[in-house]
Amino acid sequence: MLGFKPGNTDVTSGSLELAGYQDIFRQMVERFGFKYVVSSLRESFSATDNAWSAAIYDGEHFYHSKTYKLHIVDRVGGGDSFAAGLICGLLDGKSQEEALEFAVAASALKHTIPGDFNMVSRKEVETLANGDGSGRVQR
Repeated sequence: MLGFKPGNTDVTSGSLELAGYQDIFRQMVERFGFKYVVSSLRESFSATDNAWSAAIYDGEHFYHSKTYKLHIVDRVGGGDSFAAGLICGLLDGKSQEEALEFAVAASALKHTIPGDFNMVSRKEVETLANGDGSGRVQR
């Protein structure tokens, strides 16, 4: 990330060191004056089985989202869904933590859909972001 190494994180093994991310996020805010530093975080167990989360930092508060265990159908569009979810959440007036949870949930759902378009509703994303990952049909 912009020449910064997040501690002992090893993307090949999927091993994440959150303290390393917090440190480089702090350095980025200091060096570039960013309002937010955000990154999705992927732990790769295999090509199709990953853990998916994200972190955000605003110069004062570092927050790490919940982690989703994914069986990936299609990764294409996952980053776009994450970015769009974060922007949507912030524009909706959510806190940075709520916006990040919305973004991670949107992206996690996208990983389960073939093609590059995230065919989920805002309500489905909110349901997952709020902790209901049951997958039960809701009418």
